[in-house]
Amino acid sequence: MTDTLFEQLGGTYTQVGDYLLPDLSLPAEKEPGNIGVWALRHKRYLKQHHKVLYYNLLTSGKLYSHLADIEEQAQQLFLRLVKELAEKEGVTEQLKAADQMAWVRRMNNTRNRAAEMVNNEVIYGQL
Repeated sequence: MTDTLFEQLGGTYTQVGDYLLPDLSLPAEKEPGNIGVWALRHKRYLKQHHKVLYYNLLTSGKLYSHLADIEEQAQQLFLRLVKELAEKEGVTEQLKAADQMAWVRRMNNTRNRAAEMVNNEVIYGQL
C-alpha cells in the first residue's frame, strides 16, 4: 500500500472500528491576553455573521490573539469615552457627594452611551 500525501507529510491515523481517522490538531497558540465581555461579543458576532473569517482565524491559531487585541482596544476606548463624557456632562465628585442618586443616573447614562459607541465602532464595525 502506498503512503498517502498526508502520511508523507508526517500525518498519522487512528483506527476507530473499521475506519482510519486522521490525527488532526490546531496549531498551538501563545498564551492569549485577557478575554472579557468585549471579546466574547466580537467572537459571537464573527461566528454568526462572518463565519469564513471566524473559521480562518480559528484554524490558523490566531483567534484568541485577535480577540485579546479586540478586548484591549474596546476596554481602552470604553474607559476613555466614559471619562470624556462624564467630564463633558459635569458628572463630578461634588455631584456624587451632594446627590448620589443623580450621580448614579448620569453615570449609568454615560456608561451606556459609551458601551453603545464601543459596540458600534469596535465590536460590530471592525473587521
